[in-house]
Amino acid sequence: MHPNQNTNEKERNMKKCLLCVLTLMMVVAFGWTLNAAAEEGVTDTEIHIGQWGPQTGPAAPWGAVARGTDAYFKMINAEGGIHGRKLVHHYFDDAYNPAKTKAGVKQLQEDIGMFAWVSGVGTAPGLAVKDYLLEKKIPWLGPSAGSRHWVEPPHKYLFNTYPLYLGDAQVLCQYAVEKLGFKKIAIAFQNDDYGKQGLEGAQKQLAKFGLKLVAEVPVNVKDTDMKPHIMKFRKAEAEAVLLFVGPGHVARLQGTGKAMKFEPQWMTSTTCGDVPLMMHITKGGYAGTILASFGMVDPGQIGVGNVENINDPSHPLMKKYYNDAFKKFAAKEERWGLTFAAGIAYVEPFVEALKRVGRDLTREKLVAEMEKIKDFQGINGRISYAPFKAGDPTCRIGQTEVFLGQATKDAKLKVLTDWIKTEYIPKGK
Repeated sequence: MHPNQNTNEKERNMKKCLLCVLTLMMVVAFGWTLNAAAEEGVTDTEIHIGQWGPQTGPAAPWGAVARGTDAYFKMINAEGGIHGRKLVHHYFDDAYNPAKTKAGVKQLQEDIGMFAWVSGVGTAPGLAVKDYLLEKKIPWLGPSAGSRHWVEPPHKYLFNTYPLYLGDAQVLCQYAVEKLGFKKIAIAFQNDDYGKQGLEGAQKQLAKFGLKLVAEVPVNVKDTDMKPHIMKFRKAEAEAVLLFVGPGHVARLQGTGKAMKFEPQWMTSTTCGDVPLMMHITKGGYAGTILASFGMVDPGQIGVGNVENINDPSHPLMKKYYNDAFKKFAAKEERWGLTFAAGIAYVEPFVEALKRVGRDLTREKLVAEMEKIKDFQGINGRISYAPFKAGDPTCRIGQTEVFLGQATKDAKLKVLTDWIKTEYIPKGK
């Protein structure tokens, strides 16, 4: 073989090797970048997550939910993030106004691009954006409202965590009849889907005992004068009154009732389960109120009849969140309580699924991991999902158990029951 031919062959082989190396380097360099940018809201170092919540307006006490989520995400970031990515939390004040919710969600989604949306206070605000998010196949995880609308019909990209209001009403009515011996039960219900589902649950449960509500009183969000409502309850001689309204109306109803010398056994849904907050809002009038609760306290750990100090939690995870999320990342004027902690509880399954997915994060892989969650328990009760099945609400309900407690005069929670599994009531049945 001619020497020049041998040299040329070597040069060609070297060029081939060099080309292979360069190609491999380009695949590695650009492949990772393309992979990270392939999913909206996900970069090589960040995951963008959206949320709304009322920081002002009549439902402002529930604004702590979004602030709790924010502190939780900051705690996770301080601990290294999730698979090398930080959680970038975008939340805004919608003032519990569905029009503002819709405008804010659309702006964040189209201007910045959220990978997913979490929590979001209120049935009406949630309904305003539900179709927009789901038509775009954007995951919405842990709505901060126990509405049947989230699961009936079920949607592939929507995962509920909050026990349904229907169940709250069932458990409260059952306790009022079986444990307290009451037969005259009434309800004040917010005149929207939240309140009406509480009304329906109460009607269904009382029918099992051959009873009917002695008074059904709707309350509009802007109502301020509660005297007509109290007069209806007093005329009906109600022994217990269920309150499926917001914190402000609970305070008005209890305060007006006391002034008019009408003080039944007040019973509230999970939406008003933050005892220290409610004691503050009602100026102590909330004491003695029986309430439904879905977590932040484990009745099995504390024991029925015992008292939990919310400000000195016994739950190990609540202790961690108090020290590592609230104390380190909440604003100085923030108040620790169940509403703030609920903002953490609603998104714990989402964070768990993110961890399970791994580095190669997509919306479809997130959904797949969410569907595998079974009996997951953070600071809420047990949460389970299943592979999506059209027509089967149970695949997306999440949590189906609650317990009852009672507010004490010193703003603590007395545990009245262990976890109680609620019954799902299909619409129209």
